[in-house]
Amino acid sequence: MVLEQNVSLVKKVNRLLNWGHWFSFFNILLALIITSAYWLAEPAPTSVLGWAYLLLNWIGHTAFLCFMFFILTIFPVSLVFPYQRHVRGIAAAIATVAFVVLIFDAYVYSSLGYHIGGASFDQTVDLLRQQIVTNLRNFIIIVLAVAAILFAVQLTLSNFCWKKIERLKQSGLAQPLLLLFVGSFMLSHIVHVYADANLKWDVTKQDNVLPLSYPATAKTFLARYQLVDLTKRAQRQLDKISVPNTMQADKTLQCNNASAGGSTLLLVSQKISADQVRFLQTKQFKAVEQHFAPVQTSEALINLLYGQFYYNTANTAVLNAAPAWLSQLSEQKLTIARHADTNVTALPWLTATANLNNYAVVFDDHAEQHWAYYAQFDNIIMLQLVGEHERFSPAPTVVWTNWKQLLKLQHYEVSQHLDWLPTLLAQAGCSSQHSWLGDNLLKPNKLPKLLISGQKIISFKKDKMVILREDGSYGVWSAGTLLPLNEKLDLPMLTDALKRIEHEN
Repeated sequence: MVLEQNVSLVKKVNRLLNWGHWFSFFNILLALIITSAYWLAEPAPTSVLGWAYLLLNWIGHTAFLCFMFFILTIFPVSLVFPYQRHVRGIAAAIATVAFVVLIFDAYVYSSLGYHIGGASFDQTVDLLRQQIVTNLRNFIIIVLAVAAILFAVQLTLSNFCWKKIERLKQSGLAQPLLLLFVGSFMLSHIVHVYADANLKWDVTKQDNVLPLSYPATAKTFLARYQLVDLTKRAQRQLDKISVPNTMQADKTLQCNNASAGGSTLLLVSQKISADQVRFLQTKQFKAVEQHFAPVQTSEALINLLYGQFYYNTANTAVLNAAPAWLSQLSEQKLTIARHADTNVTALPWLTATANLNNYAVVFDDHAEQHWAYYAQFDNIIMLQLVGEHERFSPAPTVVWTNWKQLLKLQHYEVSQHLDWLPTLLAQAGCSSQHSWLGDNLLKPNKLPKLLISGQKIISFKKDKMVILREDGSYGVWSAGTLLPLNEKLDLPMLTDALKRIEHEN
């Protein structure tokens, strides 16, 4: 009797394990559909090797995650609690929760540029709070509907695998599928080792796309067997992210009146006071958050008016003459001036306000006193010239505007002084054959933002801010809260950002 009971128990456990393997297989297919959202949130690879790694990593890592999920959850439940109906129901519920978390992580990654975790907990909660505050009812309906659909799908898969388990075993699919998943996982790591050793950025930039991804690297593998010189490799990395001492500042502009937008004024103040903020609020102005400005006046002016980076104090010589692009504008299509009671000593060529055209940049520390003069413009932006922070440069500042199109920018999109010149010129109907270092904020570039300040390289991608210093030290912060994210240096992100220099030239 005891022997028969033991044999029966072994059969039950064996059948449950066979069922669990097929249940995991069908969940891998479902997970592949969901994890495709991560790749859609990133620029596509540009090389055959990049595409090959994407496919191998996508299949191999997704299969690995699903299999590990089975080992850590469903497998022990099957051993401890071998009752098929209960196990199938519990497995469906656990898988549903896992897929809801995966979908939420994909949403966070698409919005912020990184995955949910302890380092990004505050930003994730803030993003979730934004959705709840915006429309609580729709949020609850969507979450419940998605969870209900997933649970129904999981129950269907669970019952199908249980009823068709013998037919599935006889189908001959098990071995080819195992080879596909294991082979993809191993090949993806081999390709990554090669790409990491040879600085193939089209591959290594995909490192953090999928959740819980820790691919093998040349440093951890090849160096162990002395197959790569880490000293030379480090130098090659620095060469990859080196920047030229000078950059092409002149732009050939082409302007078309037909493509011009509404009249636009950029008001620049050395500092926006609390009284000015209250005044702007009475004029129905709203804040565009997460704008970053240098803490030095000369650097801020070089970024804002010349569209250039600030390297050192010698770079400030460009401020002695008006920007080269300004002389190309026919009939002074875009005016740069100052109000009579505002003195900008760093710009000796800047004249006092006379007659403003439809597109203008005006330096005025007391704009509220001259508002009747500025009210003629359709779109007005009030900008603080410099940021204020003891630790960070650039530092976050708030931009105030009544420009409706600008206010539609996503909450987690960072802007900087380099963006205003291409934005204003595009609004005036002017374009350049060479792209600017900054973005037209109404049509932003997909590349991460870049700022070179002295000996620092700063990059923004959604909410993530990376700072790389000359001595090799670095930091990764949330741009919204300036809290450290405790992440490793994202060299692919910096490399993508530095492509702006290539495009600019």
